[in-house]
Amino acid sequence: MKRTAPIENPGEGGYALVSLILVMSLLALFAVGAAENVRQQGQREREKEAIFRGEQVGDAIRSYYLYRGANGVNALPRTMDDLLQGIPRGTKKLQILRTEAARDPLSKSGEWKLIGPTSESVGAFVKDLTVYSGGTPPQPRGRMANLASVIPQMRNVLDTGSTSTGRGGEDDSADSSGPFLGVASRSQRNSVMTYYGIDHHDGWIFTPLFR
Repeated sequence: MKRTAPIENPGEGGYALVSLILVMSLLALFAVGAAENVRQQGQREREKEAIFRGEQVGDAIRSYYLYRGANGVNALPRTMDDLLQGIPRGTKKLQILRTEAARDPLSKSGEWKLIGPTSESVGAFVKDLTVYSGGTPPQPRGRMANLASVIPQMRNVLDTGSTSTGRGGEDDSADSSGPFLGVASRSQRNSVMTYYGIDHHDGWIFTPLFR
């Protein structure tokens, strides 16, 4: 008896193709999502390291300031080398800043931006801290309070609007000339993490002033 070949349904091939396209699209979406998660995780780790190093710089500034007598801006360091050289301790020098901490892991140049007492960045940081604390302006603590009078931005923090920038790119402007009381990243990108509610790298100022 002669057998007849089964008749194929032309619609089945179309359904299979659509299903294959759908699966491939979903896989592509998952791959993009996974790549974004990896990118964000990498940035998060760099931000954690930046905060760790930045706060070490802040601690070193405090140590240097106290060693110099805490007598106003003249006691502040002028260069990062002032901190790296350490402070005298008997016949030796006490290291107050690690070499690694003197480098910014978020910027391409690896150089921190030095922030002077009268910098506009200090005023923006004060406003951000005021918003973060619910409207209470931060006050310089301990012997750092000697610097309160030389920070003009401390006199007007009533405008508590957002100072967020997040422009992207790098800040290649010159450092503050003269003494500095903190450092900030030269990265102007938005952050994955927040630091006292601030969501852009260049808004994170690491200073012993309020700690």
